[in-house]
Amino acid sequence: MYNPKSHDADEFICHEEVLESLKYAEDNKNNLSVIDKILDKARLGKGLNHREAIILLECDDEEKNKEIFSLAEQIKKDYYGNRIVLFAPLYLSNYCVNGCVYCPYHAKNKHIPRRKLSQEEIKKEVTALQDMGHKRLAIEAGEDPVNNPIEYILESINTIYSVKHKNGSIRRVNVNIAATTVENYKKLHEAGIGTYILFQETYNKKSYEELHPTGPKHNYKYHTEAMDRAMQGGIDDVGLGVLFGLESYKYEFTALLMHAEHLEAVYGVGPHTISVPRIKKADDIDPDAFDNGIDDDTFAKIAACIRIAVPYTGMIVSTRENASCRERLLHLGISQISGGSKTSVGGYFNPMPEKEDSAQFDVSDRRPLDEVIKWLIQLGYLPSFCTACYGSGRTGDRFMEVCKNQQIHNFCHPNAILTLKEYLEDYASEETKKLGYDLIAKEVETLEADNIKKTVKEDLVKIECGGRDYKF
Repeated sequence: MYNPKSHDADEFICHEEVLESLKYAEDNKNNLSVIDKILDKARLGKGLNHREAIILLECDDEEKNKEIFSLAEQIKKDYYGNRIVLFAPLYLSNYCVNGCVYCPYHAKNKHIPRRKLSQEEIKKEVTALQDMGHKRLAIEAGEDPVNNPIEYILESINTIYSVKHKNGSIRRVNVNIAATTVENYKKLHEAGIGTYILFQETYNKKSYEELHPTGPKHNYKYHTEAMDRAMQGGIDDVGLGVLFGLESYKYEFTALLMHAEHLEAVYGVGPHTISVPRIKKADDIDPDAFDNGIDDDTFAKIAACIRIAVPYTGMIVSTRENASCRERLLHLGISQISGGSKTSVGGYFNPMPEKEDSAQFDVSDRRPLDEVIKWLIQLGYLPSFCTACYGSGRTGDRFMEVCKNQQIHNFCHPNAILTLKEYLEDYASEETKKLGYDLIAKEVETLEADNIKKTVKEDLVKIECGGRDYKF
């Protein structure tokens, strides 16, 4: 029985409820009266439930779809403005004991070289990332209790935060590691992590168990209930995601929103981020072997409908997608992207030859970070390296209270300008500098001086810019 307040995965991700919702959406996808009522509700900017959202996703009326895309773009502007947050993944280790059939790190893959970074190597990777201009990382590691125990992860986080190189420092470490215990989540919280990210891969229990035939990840309930344990361990920012292409996208979309509703119902805080990766080619992995792939048009509509349904959440698209796809999704709801990414262990400081590469998947957008920044500016977006919410303790329900009232831009917009100025001074090419300073001049003109004084405290400005006292 469906119960979003239950802590049992089989109840808050209820298979029967998903199927009933899909049937309801199929029956009403051309019911314009129902669709208009849903759109009217969506225009209030307070979100939709999973049944309402799947009807919009199923809708094939051309005019209504134009309304859906337009509304998604407007909601993105209302909540997040023109800011795009930048980050990079940092792969610590690809040792893994699981048998996931879609991932090249699976335990039986003998082709891929196994690597684990030492703390000295992590310092070199972080220095290389700082030299690019990054301030925010997402660390990744396979599940291996011998090679990648929680102690290794905690030591690595401490190392990352300790590296100060020239004007560079990493101000937020998000963590994407396997489901673990409440006690270990407490340790991650105490280590000062930002968001804990864990992709469900697929919410269909039968498919999940088939796709994860061996290893601890085979346990569907333990994996699906991980965010509850993370919240209980004190982590109040969590990030959801599925790997589109493994299972029917309609099933995944519906269940993903049910998971968001569960977190909201139980903890009063929905997901801080939702990621939308699609399965990509990798060593020993052929995405064509999975028969649930989605085309770019469907992918765009998924992003738009997630933005409408969960307007407060940060939405992430990585360098798995090419530049043109990412550009399209930026208009429809994406608020965070990676840039200059390497998906191999040790890929930044001393990348391995291709035949020895340990990449988890093929990167489609291979542009260096400076080119990504320039591209964003040319598109009219404000690149941001802001981590002020994290630095000032504005996380979890404190962040959501401000964000849901559409006031987060009062904090984030000025700090985004400041962190872009910092990037331009320290790392940018001459062409990017010129474009960036022109953008900053325009953005400052749009800010009300009184608003800045009320929302951007001096200590936050200094947190964001290494103590530099920037003035508008």
